[in-house]
Amino acid sequence: MGEWERVFRQHRPLPPHPQRGRARPAPRSAAFRCVLKYLHGAALAQGAEYQLRLSLFDATYHHFFGRTWRSSWQAAHAAPPRSSRATFSETVYFHTSLNHPGIVAVVEVVVKAEKGDEGSQHLSCGFGIIPLFRGGSEATDPATEDRALKLYHGTPRALLHPHFQDPTEKNKYLMVMEKSHLQYALKHHQPLETIFHLLPENLLVSGLQTVPGLLPACGDTGDCFQKPRLMKAVTCYLEQLSVRLYPSLEEFEEELLDFLNSDRLLQVSNAVPDGDQVSIRERRLHVGVHNGLRFVRVPQVAVLVPETEVVPGGCRGASGSGARDAGQALVLRSRIHLSEMVPHPAFRVCFQLEYVLSSTGRAGGKAVPGGARGEGADMRSVRWAVWSPDPGTADTEVVLPLRGGACRGPCQALVYRTPASSRSSRQGKHVESGTVQFHVSTDSEEHLVTAAEILCKDRDESEQPPTPSLRVPAPRRVSGSPRGPGLSVSQLMASPQGKDQTPLQDGGITHLEADLGSPDTEPGASDQLRALPFTPLQVPMAAVGLQAGSSCVSLSRASLARLHAAGFPEILDRNQEPVEISEPAELGSFNPRLEEADPLQGNEIILQFLAFGRDAQGSVEGPWPRTIFLTFQFYRFPPVTTPRLQLVITEGGSVTGLTVPAQLLVRLNEDGTLGTRPPGLQLKYMVDPAFLRPGEQRWFLRYLAEHSLQIDVWDGDSLLHVGSAAVKLEPLLRQGQAAVRTYHELEVATTEYEPEGPVLGREALRHGALRPLGVHVALRGRLHLCLANIGHPCEEISGQLPSHSRVVPAPDSTVTIPAGSWRSLNAGSGGRTVRARRLVDVDGELEAALRSRRPEVSLTPPRAPPGWPKQRAWDLQVISSYRDHIKGESIYQMLSQAITATRTVHAVLGTAEFFEFALKNPYSIQHTVTIEVDHPELSVILDPREWRHFKELTKSVTPVEEEMFHLRDDLKPQVYLRPSETVHIPFKYQTFCADPAVTAAQGPSGLGTSAKTDTPSLGKSGTGRTKLIQVSFQVSGGKPIALLRVKVEPQPHVVDQTFRFYHPELTFLKKTIRLPPWHTLPGTPVGVPGGQPEMFVRCSDPDIICETKALGPGEPQDIFLKVAGGPSPQIKKFFVAIYTDAWLAAPVQIWQFYLHSLQRLDVTCTAGQLTRLSLLLRGTAAPRRVRAFTSHPQELEVDPNGAFLLPAHGIQDLYIGVRPRRAGSKFIYLNLVDVEYHQLVSSWLLCLSCRQPLISKAFEISLPAGGGRGCNKRITYTNPYPSPRLYFLCTNRPDLLQFKEDSFEVAGGEVYTIGLRFAPSQAVGEEEILIHINDHEDKNEETFCVKVLYQ
Repeated sequence: MGEWERVFRQHRPLPPHPQRGRARPAPRSAAFRCVLKYLHGAALAQGAEYQLRLSLFDATYHHFFGRTWRSSWQAAHAAPPRSSRATFSETVYFHTSLNHPGIVAVVEVVVKAEKGDEGSQHLSCGFGIIPLFRGGSEATDPATEDRALKLYHGTPRALLHPHFQDPTEKNKYLMVMEKSHLQYALKHHQPLETIFHLLPENLLVSGLQTVPGLLPACGDTGDCFQKPRLMKAVTCYLEQLSVRLYPSLEEFEEELLDFLNSDRLLQVSNAVPDGDQVSIRERRLHVGVHNGLRFVRVPQVAVLVPETEVVPGGCRGASGSGARDAGQALVLRSRIHLSEMVPHPAFRVCFQLEYVLSSTGRAGGKAVPGGARGEGADMRSVRWAVWSPDPGTADTEVVLPLRGGACRGPCQALVYRTPASSRSSRQGKHVESGTVQFHVSTDSEEHLVTAAEILCKDRDESEQPPTPSLRVPAPRRVSGSPRGPGLSVSQLMASPQGKDQTPLQDGGITHLEADLGSPDTEPGASDQLRALPFTPLQVPMAAVGLQAGSSCVSLSRASLARLHAAGFPEILDRNQEPVEISEPAELGSFNPRLEEADPLQGNEIILQFLAFGRDAQGSVEGPWPRTIFLTFQFYRFPPVTTPRLQLVITEGGSVTGLTVPAQLLVRLNEDGTLGTRPPGLQLKYMVDPAFLRPGEQRWFLRYLAEHSLQIDVWDGDSLLHVGSAAVKLEPLLRQGQAAVRTYHELEVATTEYEPEGPVLGREALRHGALRPLGVHVALRGRLHLCLANIGHPCEEISGQLPSHSRVVPAPDSTVTIPAGSWRSLNAGSGGRTVRARRLVDVDGELEAALRSRRPEVSLTPPRAPPGWPKQRAWDLQVISSYRDHIKGESIYQMLSQAITATRTVHAVLGTAEFFEFALKNPYSIQHTVTIEVDHPELSVILDPREWRHFKELTKSVTPVEEEMFHLRDDLKPQVYLRPSETVHIPFKYQTFCADPAVTAAQGPSGLGTSAKTDTPSLGKSGTGRTKLIQVSFQVSGGKPIALLRVKVEPQPHVVDQTFRFYHPELTFLKKTIRLPPWHTLPGTPVGVPGGQPEMFVRCSDPDIICETKALGPGEPQDIFLKVAGGPSPQIKKFFVAIYTDAWLAAPVQIWQFYLHSLQRLDVTCTAGQLTRLSLLLRGTAAPRRVRAFTSHPQELEVDPNGAFLLPAHGIQDLYIGVRPRRAGSKFIYLNLVDVEYHQLVSSWLLCLSCRQPLISKAFEISLPAGGGRGCNKRITYTNPYPSPRLYFLCTNRPDLLQFKEDSFEVAGGEVYTIGLRFAPSQAVGEEEILIHINDHEDKNEETFCVKVLYQ
């Protein structure tokens, strides 16, 4: 028996009820993963062996279907309290398209009972029902990991009883097994969808089973369904195909028609010939690849014709046959292309010969087709065959014997019988049913290999470290092929199937019509596309973001005097003395010992924002804001959105005494008027070790030493983003001083990205042809602020600093009394007294029980002491019952506490925290210990190479063992321990999910008019949430020998660069970012062997596609992002971590991304010409006073220009006029703002596509550079019209050119002189200035170009 026959016979599923198959079209199949963990209950007998059997059941039609899955036999062991447990931990996978609440999974519990000398027998002792779908054909909610399944007495065959009715819980014939349940977990398993073509529906398979076509699981997991990997497919072609039938084609078809005609007469109960005859309309051959379980793809259908019709009077391909066999074959006029073949012993190519028949009548001696009489075609399967390619098959001739009769075939159809043995004397026995002959060939660069070769290759690849990057295989040559087998017109007729005809897979003839929808577009085309080497079709942009640099400014005495005269509030130390502005130490000179030895452990962090000024050398277009507000987040305090601050110009014009004038920041009142408080905005953060978590003080100091504060500046009126700034926090380290104060001048910059253009033609395919897209960083202004840190003494530091050791010792056996049972008080004499606390103050559950419903006054508690109130007696009775109820659980908790060790992990986004746990076997016998972790972010390091890598990074000295762990079927690691042996278990905690408070995008959508000014404290408001993870080390029977509790304390992470993108709403943002050379990234090692290391990326949002792509050896690497945008004006924030090591130990950089979703409006216009259009405004639930603001008011006009009323639920037009100054693509932002509440109502992204106007005249002029008074020039313009016209003038460089008059009127045919004044330029260079002459409708009449040379 071959491998295919063995798989085919062992996996024959029982079909669903026929009524279920009538639902067309079939819904999408749902994939499930069911983990049967353990059987627990008092009904289990210790020592007895149990087995679980899982089947699918249709409760609506009382019908079992699919195939029953059986687990291994497991013995039951004792489990507290007074019960037994049988642990299975087996995983079952399946998928079904029968999405109906009546479809359930039935679990049967079978026990092996001894029968004396006769051996053993299997008895059913209970069953349970697992629902798969809720009402409305929705899958059961898989949120709950573990569930307890109640069991019923008896056998699941009781479900077939006619009295059994739905729902199961209300059926009176089912009895629940008390104190017994099955622990299981059911959830969707999306990776299983990738192998739907290999695994048939309703077939239950275990994680240990193998499915032909799948590669073995990586490592020692053994579960190939956890992350299924497909074997490589090989393309083969079947040519010169012919079918020969015994004894000849003519005799075979004559006999077939006689039998079918006799059968037709018997069905109509009339054995007398009626003049009708059964005729052959077509001969078809179904060809498909079968893996023993199902067809990998819908079989192809080819039309066969007699050989005499192909070569009249001759014989094609019959060189080896006798003369009497000439023309007695069915041949295929084209070749068959099979691209789904896999080199596996269970993969076979299946052939099914089918005849399409019809009844014909006699009308005047002519045959009348059945289609004309309203009768449909009848399809009959007559022969089938399977072929297994031999290893190394490339270009050979194949002859296969055909099969028929009662033998079950892969097509699940009744097949015409084989000829009688007496008639097979003339030919060999192996060809008595006929043969199919063909020539097989493969692609020029492909060959059929054995499964052993692929397994050997996969084993070699598994020795390499994991590479998360996506790699595309090299291209392969696609050989030309003629057009595939065609279909005749008769295949378009849908006819009902006969009663004795089993429909083909995928609905019989209907799949033929589906194949007609996608024919080959050209004769040489192949239906399998081949991947080319990755060439980016999107121009990458350079990774230029906001970086924090040195921003400290040295102030002169005059500058300090002006700063003091501005009236900013003084910063006082703890002795109420002013803190002087000092020169900060050199960055990077931080000494942690000075900070730890500082007696003033309390830190009062003060951020004082002073002024904001325009940059003197910047020429950024855009309006200068009247008011601003700031957004930022310091450490793990809540994000801050400051109140609106007005920019006020002082009398002297300069606040700081620098060359750049700045405007004071003054807070506004709620009515929008200037406040009377001192200028500036001061925020305080109290970081007291008494409120910090244990060991967090060291992490806070590390935060100040390594992090920078990212500050976003927003326009307070238009809510447009002005720019971003970053300041290093290292100057806040006091280094033993009582207080420090530094002054900073930050550059507020915005990053503008050029619109992407498509890369077309051969330029996209030329290797290394692409260059990074230019990124323009525009300096918008300078923000002036002071940073200060005031030291305060701390009476008591909560907790101890964490140990630097990476080894967690095993706990001792000392049992401690939990805190809260006793209360200590300080006595007046200086001693300490201990007072017992009431039970209701300690136990909330007992307090709830006592407050519950109490008996009536007339009821007397049994044996109540005389004189006691009835209420007290009842309370004592409840307390006594409650103690008996929780006694076992309390003892179990106390014993668990004795074997529990605690490890605190300070988690940072993307950084792997490594530690080892010293596990000791407390028994005098050997044990196999199973490690169970209840959180996916904490894992055991199984690969010794990864273990060794982390030990080198952490300088750990404990030994590393090769092949230390063994993985069970459920992927849980196990380790073997000798008596009283201690081993070190390596753990790694790593999270890529940012804290929700950190990922909350800060923006202008919820801006208020005021903010709280009190000093926030971490004891009152902290954004980090402590996470507890339990690790259990269990021996056989589920008995724990040690418990590890990992406390995860989230810590803020470093942000190296910030990117901000604006994109149309509800669309995908696709960006390719060019990574800088690897040696420029901070933290990378010097002299890495092997050239440039490969880079890896991870994103904090799992719904975002983020990957690296390398263009080739020596080429730079790019990061590809695909982000789904939300509705306008939503802001999405996420982080990307970049690594240079394959084990992702610590990121070398973390990038911060903002995605603003805006409504998109495409505008096509001409430079210098006004284009008018309108926007539709929709009112909200309440009327609002709104105003439209734009990022480029010089190029975009709005009407109405001021504030106006937007009615509730009303519709109003907003008219805009676009006059771009330069040709090309450009983005302009438009915000609709509520002017009363300063809220963002709507936001638009205008995508301008501007073309250059026609230049009619060109001039050239030379001017001196470096200042001066400018230059006056004149040019003439002639009115070409016979009538007077009004003209308007505008230019693309108003900073370099001014007109004497912005408009003029000239008579018909007259000449007008235009006066020009050129402003001086500070830089030497060349500028092209355009002069646009527009008509009264602002349409461009002419454009002059003036080329100015500054020398």
